Amino acid sequence: MRQKIAAGNWKMNLDHMEAVSLASALIHSDIPSDVQVILAVPYVYLSELAEMCSASENVTISAQNCHHENSGAYTGEISADMLLSLGVDTAVLGHSERRMYFNESDALLKQKMDQCLANDMTVIFCCGEAKETRESGQQNSFVESQLINSLFHLEASAFENIIIAYEPIWAIGTGLTASPEQAQEMHAFIRSKLAEKYGSETAESVSILYGGSVKPNNASELFSNKDVDGGLVGGASLNAEGFSDIINAF
Repeated sequence: MRQKIAAGNWKMNLDHMEAVSLASALIHSDIPSDVQVILAVPYVYLSELAEMCSASENVTISAQNCHHENSGAYTGEISADMLLSLGVDTAVLGHSERRMYFNESDALLKQKMDQCLANDMTVIFCCGEAKETRESGQQNSFVESQLINSLFHLEASAFENIIIAYEPIWAIGTGLTASPEQAQEMHAFIRSKLAEKYGSETAESVSILYGGSVKPNNASELFSNKDVDGGLVGGASLNAEGFSDIINAF
C-alpha cells in the first residue's frame, strides 16, 4: 500500500518563534498512524525542528532545496551532506517557484536528483504545467517531458526514495484548484508513464501528491481519488488547525 503523505511547504514564511510554535503544535496533534507528515521548512530552522521532530513517529523535516554539488565555492548554497549532518534526509526539488524565479532547468534538476539520491536522501520531485499549457491541451506532454528529462534516467530502485508532487502552476497561490477529476486524470497519467518505463510494481509503489491550493474544505475530495496519495500544501500548512484538518482528511 502506498504511503499517505501530507507535506507542508512553508516557503519563505514564519519567524523563528512562529516556526517552533507551529511545529510543536503539529507534533502534538492527533495524526493518523498511517499518515506521514513532512514539513519543508526554511534552512535556518532545519536543525532545531529536526531535533524537535526526532522523537515523533509521524512528523519529519525536509529541506526546500539542495545543491547539485556536495561541497565547494557555492556561496549561499546547502549540500546534501550538510543536510544529512543535521538529521535531515529529505529535500523538495523542482518546485515551480524554483523553476520560475531561479531558472532551474530540467537538466539542473537531473543533477540535483542524482546528488540527493547518491546520498540516500528522499526527494519530493515537483512537476506541473502553467495555465497556457493547460489551456492549449498540452499538459500531459509537458509533464511527461519533465519526468523524462529529470527522472527517467534512473534505475527503478531509485523510486524507493522518490515522491512525486503534481502541482499545476495555475493553481498555486491563486485560489484556483484543479477539480478532483483533473487531479486524478494527471496523477493516473503520471503513474501510467512510470508503469511504461519501470513496470506496474514500481508505478504502484510511488506516492504522488497533489499540490495546488489544497485546503481543509477540498482535501478530502482530492485525497479520495485512487491515484492521489496526499498533498504538498502551501499556505494552508502555515496554520496548525487548518493543516491538521488536511492531515486528517484521508
